[in-house]
Amino acid sequence: MARKKTRDYEKDLLERLKDPEYASEYLNSVIEDEEDENLEERFLIALSDVAKAHGISKLAKETHLWRKSLYKVLSPEGNPRFSTLAAILHAIGLRLQVATAERKL
Repeated sequence: MARKKTRDYEKDLLERLKDPEYASEYLNSVIEDEEDENLEERFLIALSDVAKAHGISKLAKETHLWRKSLYKVLSPEGNPRFSTLAAILHAIGLRLQVATAERKL
């Protein structure tokens, strides 16, 4: 019974992540905790969720990357280049942005 609920949640999440606004909020919520020692891993997992929602095969075509490479880059052990992250985000209708932050003294 628990497996069905998990599948329903995953299916619902992937459907919601097709919306660029929702995907943006999802990814931003991960990177808000700047002091998280697992930030890179958590971000790649979240980006992988967004990529799955948009279709890995479709992203592979749009980014000119192999599907296998996308899976590797988006794994928790992935170490993507900046250009690869930018290409993935662009293909799903998002972009990277730098903003001012409150400084701790």
